Amino acid sequence: MDQLLASPFNIVIIILGALFLLVLGIVTLWKKVPQDKAMVVTGLKKRVISGSGGFVVPIFERTDRISLENKKIEVRISGALTEQGVGINADGVAVIKVKSDKESILAAVEQFNTGNEAKTIEVIAGITKDVLEGKLREIISKMTVEEIYKDREKFASQVQEVAALDLADMGLEIKAFTIRDISDDNGYLQALGRKRISEVKRDAMIAEAEAGKETKIRTSEANRQGESARLVAETQIAEAAKEKDLKVQAYRKEQEVAKAAADLAYEIEANKVKKEVTETQMQVEITKMHKEIELAEQEAIRKEKELEATVVKQANAEKYRIEKDAEAQRYREEQDARARSEAIRLEGTARADAKRLEGMAEVDIIREKGMAEAEAMMKKAEPLSNIMMRRFLK
Repeated sequence: MDQLLASPFNIVIIILGALFLLVLGIVTLWKKVPQDKAMVVTGLKKRVISGSGGFVVPIFERTDRISLENKKIEVRISGALTEQGVGINADGVAVIKVKSDKESILAAVEQFNTGNEAKTIEVIAGITKDVLEGKLREIISKMTVEEIYKDREKFASQVQEVAALDLADMGLEIKAFTIRDISDDNGYLQALGRKRISEVKRDAMIAEAEAGKETKIRTSEANRQGESARLVAETQIAEAAKEKDLKVQAYRKEQEVAKAAADLAYEIEANKVKKEVTETQMQVEITKMHKEIELAEQEAIRKEKELEATVVKQANAEKYRIEKDAEAQRYREEQDARARSEAIRLEGTARADAKRLEGMAEVDIIREKGMAEAEAMMKKAEPLSNIMMRRFLK
């Protein structure tokens, strides 16, 4: 088994299999989103991906896409009452889109998401159209027909400014709004035109009648007024153009900032992916080194066990032989000691018996000697005893 694991071919196969699984996992989990789209990922962590890519965990996370493209919307109203109570018709066009910042995308998905990107765009267009038409009627109700007719750009700008606040809360922005036509069903605008034409004709007739008297004065005053009117008109046109240019520049700046932010986010995500791939390659190399170390350690352990088995067997045999020799020597010594002890015991017993016999003989001699001495003394005392007895009897 160790030889099978240690085979270089098998190690290469294992590494290639691991790399294949890693690449397959990255391809499966990596989701790329184009610049004109946004993907909201919910589940483990809510996040927005646009103009870049990111990892999405299946089952645990859900993705919803929404378009960031410009959408053209036709806005038409009829019978809208002005401040004077005159009903007019207005025809305009608006260009709207979902704002590119994270908060706006999340707000738009939260309010408009249907699970289908195309249907979501239709819902956004429908709601935006309703908002613009409502704001258009609201602005018309606060203006006169003359104000609307004379300055359409100002009228459109007011509608755009008012509607932009409500649409911003939905994550939307108005890129442009233009009034194409204004009309009425009662001929009010035509009457204004006829009135103006008649006023012009009347002024012309008056001017012609008084031309003889005050030709120079009239001419000078007319020139002055004409020049003043021309200057006023040019000033108004210049202010309107300036205001328009400022708005266009602001919109372009906002687009450029959003694009720069998206490009930066894409570069950051790309760097993250490169870093993860590099870390994966390093991890594979580390795993390979660890495997080689483990194989070397196993080989060293195997050799150590073989050497240990050989040495231990020899040592055990020598130990057994020494133990047996020691046991034999100890047995011989014990037998010799027992023999010497027995000899000493027998010798001591013999000596003790001899001493005992010798002592008994001496005791007998002393006893016999004592008895003989006692008997002799009794024989010596017997005459004295008889004398004493006779004295006593007397």
